[in-house]
Amino acid sequence: MAIIDFGGVKEEVITREEFPMEKAREVLKNEVIAIIGYGVQGPGQALNLKDNGFKVIIGQSKQFPEDWQRAVNDGWKPGVDLFEIDEAAKRGTVIEMLVADAAQPKIWPVIKKNLKPGKALYFSHGFSIVYKDQTKIIPPPDVDVIMVAPKGSGTSLRRNFLSGAGINASFAIYQDATGRARERCLALGIGIGAGYLFPTTFEKEVYSDLVGERGVLMGALAGIMEAQYEVLRKHGHSPSEAFNETVEELTESLIKLVAENGMDWMYANCSATAQRGALDWKPKFKKAVMPLFERLYERVASGAETRRVLRTTGRPDYKQQLARELAEMGNSEMWLAGKATRALRPKEPQKADVKAARGTAGRQITN
Repeated sequence: MAIIDFGGVKEEVITREEFPMEKAREVLKNEVIAIIGYGVQGPGQALNLKDNGFKVIIGQSKQFPEDWQRAVNDGWKPGVDLFEIDEAAKRGTVIEMLVADAAQPKIWPVIKKNLKPGKALYFSHGFSIVYKDQTKIIPPPDVDVIMVAPKGSGTSLRRNFLSGAGINASFAIYQDATGRARERCLALGIGIGAGYLFPTTFEKEVYSDLVGERGVLMGALAGIMEAQYEVLRKHGHSPSEAFNETVEELTESLIKLVAENGMDWMYANCSATAQRGALDWKPKFKKAVMPLFERLYERVASGAETRRVLRTTGRPDYKQQLARELAEMGNSEMWLAGKATRALRPKEPQKADVKAARGTAGRQITN
């Protein structure tokens, strides 16, 4: 356990050095990890665990042929390490729920009947447990209930793993029936390729996750981008100019500087004009959106957002509705401009460009 100072607040984190892969393998050497659901998070976590030497099987309903075929394409073999959900849950000693939140209540009876004493029920999101009044998912008292929540998509988890990096993850223990819940949980976190692990609770994880997805990470980001793009277009700027000033410069330049050394460092490496304007307008944006974030948090904490998720995503025609909404976004002028912009990116940087890029730190690099 390491104690790290996060802006004056000290927190516990678990690193790979403190909990190495060899220890994780030892903790889980007699376990069979059943990944239930091969949709969004399933592939990344399952493949990372398998590549790290853990015994993994997949539970995926054939009623969703795309997900079943994805598993087959990834090398999982029907009847060997790919099964229907009931069979996988029966064989697994650690059962990980990675089907969509709205689908978890539907398969819960199948999972519950296979939760024999001493097994572990493993989540990557606190949704079903925290909102149990709505989901009706109440684990029996004789199993461990644990969570490792990667702070990124399943695709990013896998990509970072293959590059040798990792995605940070939170972990939580909801129920320790065996006395081994914490070490099981940490071993799974290291096994899926987490960069480091930090403690939370199921409640805090789901509150922060739902606010983050609807806020800065996705909802607010997309909304702010659309607003700026439309204002620029309204005032006569071309689609290329509007898109580059709204999205391309952010994703291909500035956000990478933030990731490297922080927002202040990014500001310091921009022009004086950009610095002054950003510093002047940052508090105005904060003041404008703070009431919206407060309202969002209230809706998450009250369960209102959960009720909407369960009501809408559980409908039989939801995939068709989702496809229409995503198509509307993808076919908008802004994101068609984005598609054209991405196609124009150089496939490989020239050697001189790479050398020049390495010398940019510490001076103004963008207008």
